Amino acid sequence: MSNEAIIVKKVVKKKGGGHHGGAWKVAYADFVTAMMAFFLLLWLLNATTEEQLQGISNYFAPDSFSRSNSGAGGFFGGTVLDSDGNLRSAGDAVGTVVPLPPSPAIDPGRTNDAGEEDRPLDPLSESSAAAEAAAQAFQNEETRFIDAEFQLRQALEDIPELAQMQDSLIVERTAEGLRIQLIDQQRMAMFPSGSAAPHEHTRRLLKLVADAVRNMPNAIALTGHTDGTAYGSEDNYGNWELSSDRANAARRVLLNAGLAADRIAEVTGRANTEPLVADDPTSPRNRRISILLQRQQPIPFRVGAAPGLFEPAGNGN
Repeated sequence: MSNEAIIVKKVVKKKGGGHHGGAWKVAYADFVTAMMAFFLLLWLLNATTEEQLQGISNYFAPDSFSRSNSGAGGFFGGTVLDSDGNLRSAGDAVGTVVPLPPSPAIDPGRTNDAGEEDRPLDPLSESSAAAEAAAQAFQNEETRFIDAEFQLRQALEDIPELAQMQDSLIVERTAEGLRIQLIDQQRMAMFPSGSAAPHEHTRRLLKLVADAVRNMPNAIALTGHTDGTAYGSEDNYGNWELSSDRANAARRVLLNAGLAADRIAEVTGRANTEPLVADDPTSPRNRRISILLQRQQPIPFRVGAAPGLFEPAGNGN
């Protein structure tokens, strides 16, 4: 028998593609679950009414668990006769409850003209409807103003003799209403110097204005303006009297052209206190007649909040 030892060597073959770990999957699943819960919470908050939110708030308020302010809820509210019990600050509030606005009263037995039972109206819906109606009425008035301006300018273009008076007409929409101004040019005045009798071309222009605004319901305010040239006579007749008389003369021309007398709300003279060209008090453009169609509909928003709606008016415009 041989004394040689037999050694057996086992070779273990490694298999590829072993386990690489799955901890990241757990973290990712937790993240997705948290995001789903978050968006579900957002959806619930959006779908819940104010009354339901208030009910949930009251449910979790401490007052909802016990009518007593003490933990024991006993007769003495956590105190005993001879010593202090649970102490708390007098100003410490254990729960905050936000009161809801009172609901409109409903008379169950009352019915409307259609025989249906009355129901309270939503205040927000009422205010929204009122705001929408006011905005629509304002827009309708703006449309009438634009149509009147177009009609007036078109009439001037259709009359060759008055074509040169295009520069004598200023039409603008302001916060007060539609303002039509007839101004003097360097070589074309509306009135003779020192006189309240309008020229013939001034009368024709005023008649065109009357035609453009005749069917509109707006009240009209007439204002006369002069330049800064000193004017007066022995009987103290000056720019104040002259501007007032010119505005009144314009009123008579408008009435003779068919404008209703009850449309005239105001006739005033401003003399030279409101110059159109403030840098040049003697400018002929300061001599003018202003015809303002006063707004019937209030502006449903601040003018400053809607830039571009009205052109900035200068001094005297």
